Amino acid sequence: MAPDYSAAHVTVTTSDGESGQALVFTCGRGNEVVAAAIRSYGELLTGHSTDALIHDLGGASRLLVHDAQLRWLGPEKGVSHMACGALVNALWDLRARREGLPLWLLLSRMAPEELVDAVDFTHLRDTLTPQEALDLLRAGQQGREERIGLLRREGYPAYTTTPGWLGYSDEKLVRLSRQAVADGFGMIKLKVGGDPEDDRRRLRLAREAVGPDVRISVDANQRWESGEAVERVRALAEFDPWWIEEPTSTDDILGHAAIRRGVAPVKVATGEAVANRIVFKQLLAAGAIDVMQIDATRVAGVNENLANLLLAAKFEVPVCPHAGGVGLCELVQHFSFFDHAAVSGSMEGRSIEFVDHLHEHFTDPVRVVGGRYAAPEAPGIGAGMHAESLDTWEYPDGDGWQADRSGLHREGAGR
Repeated sequence: MAPDYSAAHVTVTTSDGESGQALVFTCGRGNEVVAAAIRSYGELLTGHSTDALIHDLGGASRLLVHDAQLRWLGPEKGVSHMACGALVNALWDLRARREGLPLWLLLSRMAPEELVDAVDFTHLRDTLTPQEALDLLRAGQQGREERIGLLRREGYPAYTTTPGWLGYSDEKLVRLSRQAVADGFGMIKLKVGGDPEDDRRRLRLAREAVGPDVRISVDANQRWESGEAVERVRALAEFDPWWIEEPTSTDDILGHAAIRRGVAPVKVATGEAVANRIVFKQLLAAGAIDVMQIDATRVAGVNENLANLLLAAKFEVPVCPHAGGVGLCELVQHFSFFDHAAVSGSMEGRSIEFVDHLHEHFTDPVRVVGGRYAAPEAPGIGAGMHAESLDTWEYPDGDGWQADRSGLHREGAGR
């Protein structure tokens, strides 16, 4: 794919001088399309009371997601939906900054009734009703403060994709795998889906490097047909893969269900490219996944990820967020911390992806110590970037772009 890691970064500013920030991760080309969509949706917020928006974030989300004209461009998927999510997230950032809390702690201490009001139950009520969601959140209040204290002391488990990128030499794969274990990670992830023998060789080397007690998951990035996926995963079974991620199209619910039946006990994980809560509902109801992988910027913001977490809690499926991209570690960690504090109350089978790049561009970079995410403490959702980074890498006139016209490696912030 040769990704050119980029992000459309947005700042929402009020007439009183308050602001909230958010972003949408992209792979380069098309970043300008997402930035343009954010500008179009942003016009819908102009003229509204700040207090009305941030104290009725369900209403603010509906204002954007259900706009009768712009909705035609999705509906609720792709560029238009991600643009909505950026603005919704920026409003949550503004709310969290005003209250002086990191997003996860703001969510954890909100009344269950307010959280339910933020969720869009359209097309979910046949599977998750507002009352069921309220019951889950009320149950999560018991022991909440103790879990918040635990999270602040001990953090949340992480796994790393750093050793597993396709194109790495065998020597680099082995070295980074061993380093991951030394750094305290209990799971690494390898990309697969190329030549079958290459996959087997790389997985064998990784297993020898980390030993039998460290989990190794594999990620096919939607490369296979469902029958092919079963054959390819079975061919790797001797190396004890923990999960197969995105074995086929994330829209293919029946394909995922067939793969899950065919590769058990290897788990099936997906979600980074799932467009909305409705697809997640179907994956869960069909028994098609063992692990839900939410993404902070794929769906329509915090509100829709609240729905996703509640769906996962109802079906007792662990959530292991995707975080491979600009700012995704910084943003998505908040959902796992909130989930443990006030929804599932569990870390069993759960961890957050960690990729060690581009954190230096953020004002509140993620902290991973001993293979665990440290609890975010800075107010907001974690999307704040240094002004120098935004200016240097702004497309197409930033100095970073001007100095590197070859396109070999660039980080783009479309604003």
